[in-house]
Amino acid sequence: MAGTGIEPRIGVIGGSGLQRLLADGAGEEIVVETPFGATSGPITVGDLDGVPVAFLARHGAGHSVAPHEIPAKANVWALAHLGVRAIVSSTAVGGLREELAPGSLVVPDQLIDMTRSRGGDERRDTYFGAGVVEHLTFADPFTPSLVLAARDALAGIGESVESPATTVVIDGPRFSTRAESRWYRSLGGDIVNMTQYPESALAAELGLGYVNLSFVTDTDAGVAAATVDDDAVDASRVFERLAAAQPRIVAAIAAIVAAVPDDLGLSSGIAREHVDAVLALTPRRSA
Repeated sequence: MAGTGIEPRIGVIGGSGLQRLLADGAGEEIVVETPFGATSGPITVGDLDGVPVAFLARHGAGHSVAPHEIPAKANVWALAHLGVRAIVSSTAVGGLREELAPGSLVVPDQLIDMTRSRGGDERRDTYFGAGVVEHLTFADPFTPSLVLAARDALAGIGESVESPATTVVIDGPRFSTRAESRWYRSLGGDIVNMTQYPESALAAELGLGYVNLSFVTDTDAGVAAATVDDDAVDASRVFERLAAAQPRIVAAIAAIVAAVPDDLGLSSGIAREHVDAVLALTPRRSA
């Protein structure tokens, strides 16, 4: 890659509480212009325990980008443009089952999309249209081989992980009502999050592998029958728990990144020429 001398193999998208991944001096910040506007922030290209990576903080500097305003199309396109083959993402989630207490690690393999594409074009969930018709194969929204690799990697560093699991993805930025939380559980949801979709679908459209590490920060609107739950979601509590867990999350991400196979085989049903056409679009310069 021009300017860095590093060809990143893996993209890492850091969620709430993960503003940086690489140690001081281990990476170089670059700005990637995209056809879909600006990314959430600069991308840091560098070395993570011997693996060349490109790191992007999903919510930007100082957590300044709201969940429903995240420029997912720009973020995923930028990483693909840099040449990554797979994305390892982290997210903060609410637990929808009593056994998923705060502090639990989850590697989901399924999701239920409850978003409504609010927030403008950055929230749209496809690169295609305008005469280019594609139907994404999305039965497994998280790349199965990467889910298995992540489970093994986390076990290898002594972490207990919940997987398989289903994420219910909502728009945000508000949290769930108690009735919604009960409904999500009745649908088969294990955790609830605001950002795993459309990010996962966009990655698949561009032929990238995608796997997620979810850190349970709360019990959503309360999974117990009681109306008072000390672990129910509260923004300040979420960020406190994320800050305390950051070394653990970074170690888990590093283990998963190291486990991504070099010979990753992917098939999304999208014609390669259409993927190449999206990646060849002219970047739109910032004002």
